[in-house]
Amino acid sequence: MRDTKVDMLHGPLAGKLFWFALPIAASSMLQQLFNAADTAVVGKFADAAALAAVGTNGEIVAFIVSLSAGLAVGTNVLLGMCIGKGEKKDIQGVIQTAMVLALAVGLVGLLLGQVVARPILVLIHTPEEILDLAVQYLRIYCLGYPALLVYDFGSAILRSKGDSRRPFLILTFSGFINVGLNLFFVIVCGLGVAGVAIATDLSTLFSAGMVVWWLIRETDEIRLSVESLCFSGKFVGKIVSIGLPAGLQGAVFCLANIFIQSAVNSFGSIAVAGSAISMNYEYFSYYILSACGQAATTFVSQNYAAGNRQRCRRILVLCLVGSV
Repeated sequence: MRDTKVDMLHGPLAGKLFWFALPIAASSMLQQLFNAADTAVVGKFADAAALAAVGTNGEIVAFIVSLSAGLAVGTNVLLGMCIGKGEKKDIQGVIQTAMVLALAVGLVGLLLGQVVARPILVLIHTPEEILDLAVQYLRIYCLGYPALLVYDFGSAILRSKGDSRRPFLILTFSGFINVGLNLFFVIVCGLGVAGVAIATDLSTLFSAGMVVWWLIRETDEIRLSVESLCFSGKFVGKIVSIGLPAGLQGAVFCLANIFIQSAVNSFGSIAVAGSAISMNYEYFSYYILSACGQAATTFVSQNYAAGNRQRCRRILVLCLVGSV
């Protein structure tokens, strides 16, 4: 495979930032389009109640995804700093620890999701006629949480060396699998809400498997060695101290939308269904800004560690212009 590594420490910046951010934005938009396909399939081939049940979980799922992606930023930044400083001996420790942390947090989230699904949906005033379906969807969705975290952390590892293309390719294949499974489980198997949730979990599992497969096949310092997996408290502390604030920052926006969803739910299942459709497209503009932010985070982490302060300022300006 052609070398996907980007030299973030030398040479022109504008082109590198653009081509690095573009697959990130495209990945998020593609993922959202496939989420829109989820609502389209369940809305057309099930009923309005099923669509509303999936829709009322939209902001809760966005909260989970934002928190997870933010936590993975800690891995991205820490690896970028190791690369920038040339500390190759620490890179393997960060990678092995990050993947173990992803699995551990994912399993905790899986179990927590089974317990809190109903209380959360009751708290946001989910209409009684769709409550059981909404709980069913959220509990099944949470079963795939470990795979989601493995994909997020694995993608963060690839992006730390400037490779945003392969995470995009993974999501592309995963998205088509998701749509195909949606149609199969909903139309052929008649599983409705459960079918959509199962399709999401299986496509996420595929994404996780692909990113792990690529990391195992790496030939440079970011190669994942499954037999050498370890859990270093030193690296865990750094990953969490960087990633948790980043995750909470993104999650606060989703938390506010959860309260808005609570108000929408008070208008009944038809209003919930309508809101679910429109919210799929509201996120598009946000994803462009988010991609510029992720590009800035990755490039700055390497250059800051290498002592290139002036280059860090140029990255900030270029990413701000790109966002505007």
